[in-house]
Amino acid sequence: MNNFDSLKAVIYNEHDLKYQMTSEILKISKIKNKEIIEFYNEEDLSLKIIELKRKYRSKEVLILKEFMGRKFQKCPGSPNVICCNYYLLNTCFNCLYNCTYCFLNSYLNSFGIVQFVNLDDLKDLIKVHCSSVDHIVRIGTGEFTDSLMFDQVTSISSDLIESTSAIPNLFLEFKTKSSNVNHLEKIKNRGNTVIAWSVNTQTNIDQYEADTSNIRERIDAAVKVQNWGYNTAFHFDPIIKYSNFMEEYFKIIEFMADKLNYSKIAWISLGCFRYTPGFKDIIKYSFPDEKLTVQEMFPGPDGKYRYLAPERIEIFKKISEKIRFHFPGVFIYLCMEDSKMWHEVFGKDYTASEDLENDFNNHLKKNFMK
Repeated sequence: MNNFDSLKAVIYNEHDLKYQMTSEILKISKIKNKEIIEFYNEEDLSLKIIELKRKYRSKEVLILKEFMGRKFQKCPGSPNVICCNYYLLNTCFNCLYNCTYCFLNSYLNSFGIVQFVNLDDLKDLIKVHCSSVDHIVRIGTGEFTDSLMFDQVTSISSDLIESTSAIPNLFLEFKTKSSNVNHLEKIKNRGNTVIAWSVNTQTNIDQYEADTSNIRERIDAAVKVQNWGYNTAFHFDPIIKYSNFMEEYFKIIEFMADKLNYSKIAWISLGCFRYTPGFKDIIKYSFPDEKLTVQEMFPGPDGKYRYLAPERIEIFKKISEKIRFHFPGVFIYLCMEDSKMWHEVFGKDYTASEDLENDFNNHLKKNFMK
């Protein structure tokens, strides 16, 4: 598994030394003998990146800079599908891992991992939004990065957990493919925090999730945080087909059942591999030996290519039934599927995303709100 030690160079702007995160990362980087480079403006940053490209791979360079865009936003979802009305915190762009299917591969001109350093106002953005609504709000940091990949250095999760733990209608999720959780044990006030993992078979992890923790390490980390009092969640997404994939997904669920306390699982999501038009050519360029896109796939209601509907129905039904057998009462939801799929798989007649959100929130209110 890649971690902070995998980074070879850190580049920063002196103007950003006013942020504690910048100073802390530079201090640790010096101790670990990483190359530290200062840039003076955006033009200079572009020139420095050209130089860095000659020496390092993209995942070996950390760029520290301010983020001037929206730090808090509703998940954009996809048109014509049922979404869970999740909210996102933009804390970083890119991650240490090298997943073949990651949509960030679409950004062909991006280089390095861009860590935003001006995040002191995140807790205020969360508090303002949560106080403005009368329902549960689910917020996560893992849309454009991995939430925990070097979180012990940035302290993003611990700062947010401590500062927002008293908000009763907040479920704050940190999603990861790592086993980097030891720093979370010391946090005293945890609120409704959810530590979540992307789950896949080891076959798919070996083939498509380079530099991440293996599945046993992820589940062992989940056991740790459950023992410390955290809620957990799991995302079987993307489910990727191969000759005996269903048997191997079943074995993962059985392994999880042997290890985990199901009463501490706040939710589980299911989603099959999907991609936007044009993405096939992009990943072929970066991963010429990939086998993801050789399956027969057709555009869905949002334009994304997916496995055929009958195949997805069968996959979702079998995996959800297996999960319910081992984890009775757990809340399972489909990611980015339309109302027809919800009806076929779960018998739910959702006509809008708010229908899913209401069911989701009622479950959390009944079983997990503190």
